[in-house]
Amino acid sequence: MEPAAAILVASPCPPWSPDLKSAISRTAENLLAFAADLLARHPKRIVATLAALMLTGTGFSFAVANLAPDAAQLPVRSLRESLALPDLAAQAAGLDAQALNLYRSDLTRSSDTADTLFKRLGVSDPQAAAFLRSDALAQKNLLGRAGRAVTAEATGDNTLLKLQARWSPEDDGTFTRLSIEKTATGFVSRLETLPLRASTRMASGTIASSLFAATDAARIPDSVASQLAEVFSGDIDFHRALRKDDRFSVVYETLEGDGEPMRAGRLLSAEFVNSGKTYQAMWFQEPVQGTGGAAHAEAKGGYYTLAGESMKRAFLAAPLAFSRITSGFKMRFHPILQVWKAHLGVDYAAPIGTAVRSVGDGVVEFAGVQNGYGNVIKVKHSSQISTVYAHLSHINVRVGQSVPQGQVIGQVGMTGWATGPHLHFEYRVGGVYQDPQTIARRNDTVPLTAALKPAFDRAAAQARVALAAAAQVQFSSVE
Repeated sequence: MEPAAAILVASPCPPWSPDLKSAISRTAENLLAFAADLLARHPKRIVATLAALMLTGTGFSFAVANLAPDAAQLPVRSLRESLALPDLAAQAAGLDAQALNLYRSDLTRSSDTADTLFKRLGVSDPQAAAFLRSDALAQKNLLGRAGRAVTAEATGDNTLLKLQARWSPEDDGTFTRLSIEKTATGFVSRLETLPLRASTRMASGTIASSLFAATDAARIPDSVASQLAEVFSGDIDFHRALRKDDRFSVVYETLEGDGEPMRAGRLLSAEFVNSGKTYQAMWFQEPVQGTGGAAHAEAKGGYYTLAGESMKRAFLAAPLAFSRITSGFKMRFHPILQVWKAHLGVDYAAPIGTAVRSVGDGVVEFAGVQNGYGNVIKVKHSSQISTVYAHLSHINVRVGQSVPQGQVIGQVGMTGWATGPHLHFEYRVGGVYQDPQTIARRNDTVPLTAALKPAFDRAAAQARVALAAAAQVQFSSVE
């Protein structure tokens, strides 16, 4: 008897009854409510549990991914394609055709010859040197002339293509340019006069020993330093009143030719802090109206405080820009007469040849030799006031000549009764000798007119901004 075969017959599930569906729905709702309550009471634990489950799932996914076929067993197909390379020979030829010119600059020296100048400029060109030696313009304006800015353009093998020299011989707003260029037929030269262009520069410094030492450290030109001292000479005695850690800021013009600085121009604005007191000044050009309301080409200008008061006083503080007082207005033992005697002026020690300035507008009343004064000049400033400049090495003016304030009238010397080079300076008021150190500060400044005040205030606001910026430009302090 054969064994009976077991037959499994799959029968469809009977349909769910409405009561079962309702029970499942209530159970699901209860589970959701329970989950929500659990999440509200234990949020951190639930989040940590979910994170663990996600990490587990990541590991599982990684395990599944590793079941993929090994990349080494996958089929490999090789593709071969020809690529066109660029023409390297043409590129190399283009680079060879590219000319790389060399530029070098220097200043000429009084001892320069064509050979020594070219050697400093790195130029090796016998033909160009021969042209410099024979050319009239080069001989007159370049060789043997010191301080001229020269620029050379040369090829890669140091042969000359162009040489240019620039200088500004006159204070007339122009500069001269000498150009020497190589042409197909040889070298040619030409001389041109061109306008200078003004740019603005800023600087600041701190006093450690002297004004000029500080301005040198701040890379400020000497002419700007002299203007700085001149502008504040009525307020600051630069001979005796400078203190260590005094500081200054300047905004000034630089006059350029072809973009190269040629000379320093006018001091535009300045600030000086002396013994804790701040002095400020700015240049203001007064517009002068001509006929028909057109502005005249020559406008009057001067230095003013930023409040609008003129910096110009009736008299300068001293007839020398910089010097040292060796003898004041007092009784002293005379070095030559060997007796005690009243010294009726002030002596300024300075090298022979130092410029002597008229301290105020006036007329030359005497210019010549007078007893112990040696070479002496007397300037009459008004019916009551006159000044005397003695022991001069040279006299630059004549009797009856009108001289403005600041004009150089002579040079320091040691003529007459003098044991060394110095300037003896006197004030006489109504024929009576007065102390120059006190009378020079009795001058009152002149305020700006009301008509010019709006334009001045706008310029003063710009000057304040510029001076604030200049104060941040500190190169170094002289130690």
